[in-house]
Amino acid sequence: VEIETMSRAGAVVAKTLALLGDLAKPGVTTAHLDEAPETYIRSEGGVPTFKGYRGFPATVCTSINEEIVHGIPSPKRRLAEGDIIGLDLGCIVEGYYADCAITLPVGPVPPRVQELLDVTRESLDKAIVQCRAGNRLGDVSHAVQSHCESHGFGVVRAFVGHGIGRALHEDPQVPNFGEAGRGPALKPGMVLAIEPMITMGSWEVRILEDRWTAVTEDGSLAAHFEDTIAITEEGPEVLTRIEPRS
Repeated sequence: VEIETMSRAGAVVAKTLALLGDLAKPGVTTAHLDEAPETYIRSEGGVPTFKGYRGFPATVCTSINEEIVHGIPSPKRRLAEGDIIGLDLGCIVEGYYADCAITLPVGPVPPRVQELLDVTRESLDKAIVQCRAGNRLGDVSHAVQSHCESHGFGVVRAFVGHGIGRALHEDPQVPNFGEAGRGPALKPGMVLAIEPMITMGSWEVRILEDRWTAVTEDGSLAAHFEDTIAITEEGPEVLTRIEPRS
């Protein structure tokens, strides 16, 4: 029942992100991107996770270019062609959470920037494959790190994925770096939010004066993808994609 409810929350999040993908065009403000999701989530019987969470003022985190995570939507911030934008949001259905993020190009971007987006998403897919009972948490972390570093990208250390269920952040923490074969064993019934945060330069970060927005220390571009994954007897079940992929 729990995973069923979480998959309903996940479907709402996935559909909201699809809606946002259509809106993220040059000239649009990040505040505009924050308007439709709250209405849509509530119309589907969900509650936005982030709005009011530890004082965060919005439904969606909008992180542009060198912003890694937790960017605050603003009526003053307009998307420009060639930007990349990370969109991160969560929703609660009947007390259960789902969390998801994508990073999108705004119009055409240079090949290396597109590669950053592609490799970050691929690293998430490789991590999901490791979400099998009997594997260890380090197998998941190592899948992200090895794939991204082999393409010359930096893996953020300061932020990690997490367990998720009746709370947004539960144990265990899920780093995007680590050694295969180490850490707690994965068991059926566990649900993980895996979220590679990958940069074109150094992994070091700093927090802006708004106390939320995390940026790369060296100003390099950053990408962020996230899915909520249930570990089942049959293997990983992705709860935050409209067509769950096994």
